[in-house]
Amino acid sequence: MSEERTPPEGADDGDGSTPDPAATPDPAATPNPAATPAPDPGATPDPAPGRSPHGAHGRPSTPRDKWHAFRESPYFPATVLLFILAAAAGLFAGSYTYAMANPTPHRIPAAVIGTPASPRGTAFVTGMEKALDTSLVLHEYDSMAEADEALQEQRVFTILRADNDRVHLDVAAASGASVAQLLAEAGEKVGKAVGVPVTVRDVKPLQPGDPRGLALFYISLAAVILGFVGAIQLSVHARTLVPAERILFTVAHALLGGFAIAAVVDWGLGALDLPFVQSWLILAFTMFTCAMVFTMFNTLVGRWAMLPTWGVMVLLGNPSSGGAVSWPLLPSLLGHIGRWLPPGASVNAQHTAVYYQGHQFLFPYLVLAAWALVSCAVFWTWRHRHPGGRPKEPEHAAAPG
Repeated sequence: MSEERTPPEGADDGDGSTPDPAATPDPAATPNPAATPAPDPGATPDPAPGRSPHGAHGRPSTPRDKWHAFRESPYFPATVLLFILAAAAGLFAGSYTYAMANPTPHRIPAAVIGTPASPRGTAFVTGMEKALDTSLVLHEYDSMAEADEALQEQRVFTILRADNDRVHLDVAAASGASVAQLLAEAGEKVGKAVGVPVTVRDVKPLQPGDPRGLALFYISLAAVILGFVGAIQLSVHARTLVPAERILFTVAHALLGGFAIAAVVDWGLGALDLPFVQSWLILAFTMFTCAMVFTMFNTLVGRWAMLPTWGVMVLLGNPSSGGAVSWPLLPSLLGHIGRWLPPGASVNAQHTAVYYQGHQFLFPYLVLAAWALVSCAVFWTWRHRHPGGRPKEPEHAAAPG
């Protein structure tokens, strides 16, 4: 018997070729048909590529399922914002157009020296009421000094006095440029119509750098807008501030912002000669109040806080502030509401600080203080609901070694 020998590794097969180890099948790698599980005839087949089964149990999606999926998608808040922004744009344009596009006088307080019992005086007053399509609310004073005091305290907007040959009409542009212009133009027309010579005099003119009387409105508007915009930025970029830190940074932001506004308008542009410290503090007070109003709404309604803030400060507050259009020319409701809102209080305080130093009012400061205190109290009471702050560390956490 011949003994079969295995050729050594690397030896050829006699034809000069070396066997390829990779060509030798591996018994372990050879599939075993018996080990492959047979398909289950009762199993649900996999869906075709690119398709998914309908529902968890193969049922088609219902409208409720589709609505739930839409609510959980990013398209839902984006769609809501589309309609909110469109409504805000329309309301913004409508509120300012309604209040400012066509100012109409309603009731204008006027001081009268004595009683305009002369035919010329009576004819002039009657002609003024017809020309203005309003009623002059006449307040009689015995002397020019008393009437001037009422004008300085802004209880009246004009002083009427009649001589034997003419009527004198004193206006105060500082009390409201739009009202003073309206009264002066109407007075000259009425005088010509009734044949009464009229002398118009501006006894409280505006500063030369602000002939339209709009600069005070603009600086107050800047304080209002930058006040709550600053609070928004703090909530986004300094989210982890705790409540006390947030209030302190809001105070710092208001002081610096108010200083910048006053410095640019007074020192930089020379548009107004401000009582600098007082105007600066009024602007800072306004910025702080508006910032805390947003913070309050952010505590109460979270990410939708911009809506009530924008509504109170911009849609309602600024048009009714009396800065661009004086209160006697605003729609009656806006004229009353505006004084109780931060923008109107800011304009009022700034106005008396610049033009009526000896006749300051406490009311606008009380309005700003009330809004600020209520906002701070709400924020502090429900501070746990505010989306900012730092997470508390567990009390049992081990101290670092």
